[in-house]
Amino acid sequence: MEKLKIAGGYPLKGTVRISGAKNSAVALIPATILAESPVTIEGLPDISDVEILKGLLEEIGGKVTLTEDEMTVDPTTMISMPLPNGKVKMLRASYYLMGAMLGRFKKAVIGLPGGCHLGPRPIDQHIKGFEALGATVTNEQGAIYLRADELRGARIYLDVVSVGATINIMLAAVKAKGRTIIENAAKEPEIIDVATLLTNMGAKIKGAGTDVIRIDGVDCLHGCRHTIIPDRIEAGTYMIIAAAVGEGILIDNVIPQHLESLTAKLREMGVQVESGDDQIFISGSSALKTVDIKTLVYPGFPTDLQQPFTTLLTRAAGSSVVTDTIYGARFKHIDELRRMNANIKVEGRSAITNGPVQLQGAKVKASDLRAGAALVIAGLIAEGITEVTGLDHIDRGYSNLVEKLNGLGATVWREALTKEEVEHLKNI
Repeated sequence: MEKLKIAGGYPLKGTVRISGAKNSAVALIPATILAESPVTIEGLPDISDVEILKGLLEEIGGKVTLTEDEMTVDPTTMISMPLPNGKVKMLRASYYLMGAMLGRFKKAVIGLPGGCHLGPRPIDQHIKGFEALGATVTNEQGAIYLRADELRGARIYLDVVSVGATINIMLAAVKAKGRTIIENAAKEPEIIDVATLLTNMGAKIKGAGTDVIRIDGVDCLHGCRHTIIPDRIEAGTYMIIAAAVGEGILIDNVIPQHLESLTAKLREMGVQVESGDDQIFISGSSALKTVDIKTLVYPGFPTDLQQPFTTLLTRAAGSSVVTDTIYGARFKHIDELRRMNANIKVEGRSAITNGPVQLQGAKVKASDLRAGAALVIAGLIAEGITEVTGLDHIDRGYSNLVEKLNGLGATVWREALTKEEVEHLKNI
């Protein structure tokens, strides 16, 4: 186990290149199960979730090669192997194996997914969709059993806009007989990315990126080559870093349209943001204004950037309110920021920040992926040394974080935890 150490208080400048989208990768890799010949995905991020999914595909008989940022999956030898435990419990997106294996084999046994602890995130809309397509779904001894004699297209209305349910139903429906219509579908760019891969494999999908998706089932899907979209959440994180401690940072390999809600809020704060075709330049600001934000489904302000943005607000003069309508429990980073001298209180689904304050280096722990990003940003702002533990969360979503930050002029390094520190972490 390791900890991240950050010597804060130094201005950053330069260029950072954004990796492929984590939230696309975790769906694209399971989607390869549906093909009948090899699929290659280019531009994958170097994160632990990709390695875990590689192992899961190999467990069910797939032949997988991963070199740098490119993965080739040969699914021809895959079998419907039960995956009740093990790696499945290491990431939440393992639930995409349900839709993909159901679509190919008409059956699957998948353990209940793990991942970040952000409060209740039920998969009832996923199950509703599978059942509408003709599957029988049962929960037996902590695993989800899916069985179907055949899958038939259906009209499915999602009671809650859900990225996971939208993608999972797409995966199950592309080889179902007849037409499937998903209403109140999520519109995130990652859904378009998955639909593009499936279409390149021979699926017939229309409406991805709108709230109504139509899928006409096909008999078989073939292999293809696909390039993943850039990670808008990683890009947004570096935009926030640039606003907090930057003296001119160019963020390369981005799709600026995916970041419009964040860009608008940064400009409201007084940050200078210049957007190009695939780059964003932020020159920063010495005097930040307060803003209020409310997280919403895309194209609203993303819940995944709420925690990093809250750290930025500690530098703004006045009071700001951050309301998370997606995950009400996504405020576990607040207590850690308080350790660093932040003036923040939580009231229900909102966090109220008063600033500006000078953050101080401290020993803090990341409780989830984006909380980890918030604490890293705090460490870059703070005076002195900050130690961040819980790096397993950060490694799930940020590719080459230390190298990218140091490339901008930061002083960040990893150290092994002592035995005493490991025991202490186990007891808190």
